[in-house]
Amino acid sequence: MIYLSPLKRRLVYVIVFEVVAIILSTYILMWINGGETMESLPVAVMVSLAAVIWNFIYNTAFEAWERRRQNQERTLLVRSIHAVGFEGGLILVCLPLYMIWYDVGVYEAFMTIIGLLLFFLAYTFVFTLIFDKIFPLSNQQ
Repeated sequence: MIYLSPLKRRLVYVIVFEVVAIILSTYILMWINGGETMESLPVAVMVSLAAVIWNFIYNTAFEAWERRRQNQERTLLVRSIHAVGFEGGLILVCLPLYMIWYDVGVYEAFMTIIGLLLFFLAYTFVFTLIFDKIFPLSNQQ
């Protein structure tokens, strides 16, 4: 187990999560849209940039909420709430990006990304469980 300060922990989380996310989402977008790497990679990078900003804001707020509760146990329910909340906010941010990039309406963009977002819901959940085992919360937050 590796203990980090809250800021360093969030930075490590965001960097590792997004590097893996760019790689995975590029391939998933290629599969969903039948496109090439050079068409899917820019979308993955744009979404990643939006996700980095959202991730930092969301996780900072989530951990502040946890501290107010004074119960830092991250149960299955807490992790599920975390993953659903994060992905829900990310949909609101990413939907316009997909609409502009693929020049489609709301419905078409949403249908294009639903598979990707469902994958990332599971990815977020599994990633954070593993991350919490490697980088547990310090008692000195």
